[in-house]
Amino acid sequence: MEKSWSFNIGPVYFDGAVLVMTVLTCAIIFGLVYWASRKMTLRPTGKQNVLEWVIEFVNGVSKDNMGATESRRYSLFVFVLFTFIFVSNNIGLLTKIETANSLNYWKSPTADVGVALSLSLMVALVATLSGLKRFGFVGYIKHTFLTPKAMLPMKIMEEFVNFLSLALRLFGNIFAGEIVIGLIAQVGNSHVYYLPVAIALEVLWTAFSLFVGALQSYVFILLSTMYINEKIAEEEE
Repeated sequence: MEKSWSFNIGPVYFDGAVLVMTVLTCAIIFGLVYWASRKMTLRPTGKQNVLEWVIEFVNGVSKDNMGATESRRYSLFVFVLFTFIFVSNNIGLLTKIETANSLNYWKSPTADVGVALSLSLMVALVATLSGLKRFGFVGYIKHTFLTPKAMLPMKIMEEFVNFLSLALRLFGNIFAGEIVIGLIAQVGNSHVYYLPVAIALEVLWTAFSLFVGALQSYVFILLSTMYINEKIAEEEE
């Protein structure tokens, strides 16, 4: 059974593969954005075009769900969220590094349930703190849980469902994709006659996984902006 290498600092244990891949993901994003934003011109071409298209796409999703005014306040947060999840989803498709004793050294960070839950928790915290800042503590409780009062149990349950579904949807899709890639690789390694079929399946599944990774990045920021907007939207009279 596949397992990630880990290390400990005192009594605290860390998943080494997830930690390294998360740092690598952040470095890739920083490097690409830094490279694409150098020597920008009024008439964008090439790399600047791609960067501006991504920014406009993310801003468009935010604007559709939060409105023009509110979306500007969260544009950087949503952009960082989208780029991190997009790269994290797809970085595990590049290669597979595994030792003879099944220790995995290369994986998508979002294929780890802890990372997915952390991202969802971050969105929940941003949404909650934004609501508290907008309405105050008493106003936030009334706005979120007591409108109407009869729905209090359902409102509390909704908070947990939103948090878990946002994380598990992302984790499930990316983890399942990496499992299938591993199974195809095992088929190719089992016999030389299966190798051409395994290569063809690997290419097709990788292309499909790229699409799923991009789609899940979009779905995550779409739902995140919707959840944040629910916390800060003023009630209509």
